[in-house]
Amino acid sequence: MKSFLTVSAPRRLWLTSLLALVPLANAAVSIEETAETPPVPAVLDLKTAILYAMDHNYAIRLARERIREQEGLITEVKAQALPNAGITGSYTKTADELSNNFSNPSTQSWNIALQVTQTLYAGGGVKAALDAQRLVRESALLDLQATINAALLDVRTRFYDVLLARDQIEVQELNVQLLQEQLQTARDRYEAGAVSQFDVLRAEVELANAQPALIRARNALRNGIESLRQSLGYQTGRDEDIDRVPEFVGELDLVPVAYDLRESLRTARDSRPELQQLIKLAEAREAGVKIARSGYLPNLQALAGYELRKDAGSERFRESNDGWVVGLQSSWAIFDGRATAGRVVQARSQLEQARLQAADYQLGIEVEVRRAVSALQEAQELADAAGKTVEQAEEALRLANVRYGAGSATQLEQLQARVALTQARDNQLQANYSYNVAVARLRQAMGLGDIFVGEAGPP
Repeated sequence: MKSFLTVSAPRRLWLTSLLALVPLANAAVSIEETAETPPVPAVLDLKTAILYAMDHNYAIRLARERIREQEGLITEVKAQALPNAGITGSYTKTADELSNNFSNPSTQSWNIALQVTQTLYAGGGVKAALDAQRLVRESALLDLQATINAALLDVRTRFYDVLLARDQIEVQELNVQLLQEQLQTARDRYEAGAVSQFDVLRAEVELANAQPALIRARNALRNGIESLRQSLGYQTGRDEDIDRVPEFVGELDLVPVAYDLRESLRTARDSRPELQQLIKLAEAREAGVKIARSGYLPNLQALAGYELRKDAGSERFRESNDGWVVGLQSSWAIFDGRATAGRVVQARSQLEQARLQAADYQLGIEVEVRRAVSALQEAQELADAAGKTVEQAEEALRLANVRYGAGSATQLEQLQARVALTQARDNQLQANYSYNVAVARLRQAMGLGDIFVGEAGPP
């Protein structure tokens, strides 16, 4: 735990720059007051989607609001260290029969006082409370960073889902097109007497069997677009946009990157905002112990004011007495039935729980990074294998077509080659998709932000 009790200089710089995002929360309004949603763009790329989500994703906006809440709590706690001023007043009128002075009955009384109080000493509790709230606010900033990282990972993954579904539609459409050509070839050869009716029927069945995969791919694209829209926080506010779909720009290309396990673990320990948040909360719990222990010590306040009160022998307001009041007031709970001792025990237990939670989360992060590195390695191997398989399947289909045309291969062999190529192409898409998602998840596990919001690192 010792190596995590400080925040690195880059982390402090990140927190400072993150403050610039907080004012965006001031724009948060009710659903009825939400600004008009921009129209559906003609084209949408990944960078545009990421930057849009930074301003509109609801999880990010809620995290910003939590920072505003902490600012309000800090202001509230600061009030304990600042002078407090107040005005009090009273007026009463009683029946003559209730007056104790029968010779000069007094039936009215009034008192108006302006008083200012300043806490001089509170056993260190006020300073500790300020420190705790400052740390809690810093933890809220780290929570915002963690929320941004998670939300943008979701946006990036959803965008990859859309690209995968789009490319799978192309694969299935190409498969249907080639099967249609194959059916036409079978019909031509049947009319020429080269094959039997059975070959035509088999080609028709294969074409019909290819249609459901195309239909499912198109539905996957529609569902993927809706999931992406939810991740972006995009509200469909225009009737003309209900059926509009942008052109999604981007490819599931495989750009090899390398991550060293040892360096990845070190980066995760230094950069994961969730872990840094727990450390800040543990430090706030340390301040909580000081707040609890302040109950053992006395407190001291200075007070000053001006008072106007009724003169004992007068019933007229203008003849009231007035003057300044200055003094000190203090209290010290010599014995409170061990209530303070109970609060100290609770605070120390909360501190130990926070430390244990941070240590447990650190272990979880290490496991998460190791799994992410392993997943990236698996995705790389699958992508390499899939790329080779596509080349082999294309050559196998070419040879099958040539042999079928020459009459040295059966239609079944040709169909099997066609199915193998379709499967190989789909496997390559899946492998490239898995690789891109694995890279994004490893970066998130390491605590690195999305590359489109200023964090350095491999794409």
